[in-house]
Amino acid sequence: MPNRLAQETSPYLLQHANNPVDWYPWGPDALAAAALLDRPIFLSIGYAACHWCHVMERESFEHEPTARYLNSHFVSIKVDREERPDLDQVYMGAVQAMTGGGGWPMSVFLTPSGRPFYGGTYFPDEPRHGMPSFRQVLEGVDRAWREQRTEVEAAGARLVAGLIEQARLEAAPSGPTQALLDAATDAIAASFDAPNGGWGRAPKFPQPMTIEYLLRRHIATGDPAPLEIARGSLDAMADGGLRDQLGGGFHRYSTDAHWLVPHFEQMLYDNAQLARVYVHAWALTGDARYASVARGTLEYMIRELTTDDGAFAASQDADTDGIEGLTFTWRAAEIREVLGDDSRLFEAAYGVTDEGNWEGVTILSRVVDDARLAESFELTVDEVRDRLASGRERLLRRRTERPQPARDGKALAAWNGLAIAAFAEAAVAFASSDPETAARYRSAAQRAADTITAGLLAPDGSLGRSWKDGRATGRGVLEDYTHLADGFLSLYETSFEEESFEISRRMMDRVLEHFADPAGGFFDTADDHERLVTRPKDVQDNAVPSGNAMAAMVLLRLAAWTGEARYRDAADRAMRVVVPFVERYATGFAQWLSAMDLALAPVVEVAIVGGPDDAATADLLAEARKGYRPNQVVSVTADPAASHVPLLEDRVALDGRPTAYVCRSFVCRLPVTDPAALREQLGAAAGG
Repeated sequence: MPNRLAQETSPYLLQHANNPVDWYPWGPDALAAAALLDRPIFLSIGYAACHWCHVMERESFEHEPTARYLNSHFVSIKVDREERPDLDQVYMGAVQAMTGGGGWPMSVFLTPSGRPFYGGTYFPDEPRHGMPSFRQVLEGVDRAWREQRTEVEAAGARLVAGLIEQARLEAAPSGPTQALLDAATDAIAASFDAPNGGWGRAPKFPQPMTIEYLLRRHIATGDPAPLEIARGSLDAMADGGLRDQLGGGFHRYSTDAHWLVPHFEQMLYDNAQLARVYVHAWALTGDARYASVARGTLEYMIRELTTDDGAFAASQDADTDGIEGLTFTWRAAEIREVLGDDSRLFEAAYGVTDEGNWEGVTILSRVVDDARLAESFELTVDEVRDRLASGRERLLRRRTERPQPARDGKALAAWNGLAIAAFAEAAVAFASSDPETAARYRSAAQRAADTITAGLLAPDGSLGRSWKDGRATGRGVLEDYTHLADGFLSLYETSFEEESFEISRRMMDRVLEHFADPAGGFFDTADDHERLVTRPKDVQDNAVPSGNAMAAMVLLRLAAWTGEARYRDAADRAMRVVVPFVERYATGFAQWLSAMDLALAPVVEVAIVGGPDDAATADLLAEARKGYRPNQVVSVTADPAASHVPLLEDRVALDGRPTAYVCRSFVCRLPVTDPAALREQLGAAAGG
């Protein structure tokens, strides 16, 4: 018989709706039940694409005797961490404080008032590898609750007090400097894994924010070293098994140091950020390979993650039919069957062998480049590329006949903001070389934006967190506002429809009003949010940029468009909070580093007056969009008098011709109508 989770929309919660555990969703009913029954709370937090969450469910939550014990001794609450990042952050902090580590599934025991007193992650059904069984943990916690109640509650109070104290961050006396960025860049270079690309040992995660920062530093300084490090990482990830060589998307992380064996779940936030940084790398270097990787990643998002109403779904599972990677791995015999005479070339290119490279099967990765293949097989490079492209298409068609991983179809505001930005910026980048693709990407960004705002943006300006099956759930947290605001600014620079600019600005005004910490920066929850045992404030960048770091970035961009000091001042206060951390932990604060790079840059403001369908306007805009210019904002209008973008106020078209104004801090050079003159002004302005 279904439990209370059957009424939820989260695919993760619905996966547990038929467990014999008497699950509650998080809410006042669960907390009231714990207080009334005087029982501790067992809080289980996970997400739909989590492999070990599924394992713990099979072993323990579907096990009738374990479920009966839980039901008679605890009030059990199940939370989707993607729907409630605020709860996840609070209780992950507690688990890390108690155990020194964390992860999902997260298993935390709370007093009825919500104070954590014991926790961990995955517990097996039987004792092994030094871990107690889940049943042993339950019995121990129940015994402590009954026999050592005073000590348990005192431990919870001390832990919460420690979490509150740990969250207090004092701002540095001054903001970021070029010397700070130089030191952070040196630290990133020192920890770079030159042989393999990326940073750290296994497991190895893609770090698009770090790569983005390196691209910016190359632009700011002209130093080739940051670009070389960025390219080394981009190339290694694109070649490895981390990237789905047939379908184009990226998996969550690599279990080895050289990107071959991924953890096979695919997350919207990874693919959105990686597509964006590959677009930027292409715009900067002109390397067509990066354009191809970006396009493949965006096509994956359209094909596999677009929901029926045009938003973007959260993820695809690592498992298919309970087996991790089943959909994505190959045996040589099947490849030979599908490709026939082209199989030898494909096998050489993608490392296919009869023995396989992982558990008897092959994870496709690019091991030989086109030039060497052309020489070995006595073909031209173009012939190699054409045959491999055909092989990939044929194998992808065959793969669609296999069972597919489940999809978590909820659309999260923050993650959709990242996706909107990626598609919008790709639309700009492809506008000249492939206008048809650019139009598709612009349409995908706009449709997602329309769906999210219609479903989650309330008339009072507040945001919901998650949209699924026509229902909005959860209250938006800081990252929902900031990441969506960033996406809308990118969408504005794609279409120059001012509604996008106005939505972004209203969101950030709400952030300033309801999320600001007087000490600097922003809390992760609004001042009218549900009161938790602590009010979270996370400044570290993780798999997605922290809401604080993205807030700083968006506020700086808004300051460039509007000239309003309140946006710049709020960004400066936020950056001062993290100055003490960025040099020591550079890769953990990479989005902050990009914001600091923007804060210290000569930001260029470009205002163009001209009809959007006018060829001369298009020529000026194309000039402004050349290359990768992260420290520039652009506005275009045919009617400055009707515009609500301050950068466009009081602009006029010279002699009725489309006209461009290049400005710094709203101080502008002489207006120009010729693209060559605009090119000269842009170069001079960017150089300071």
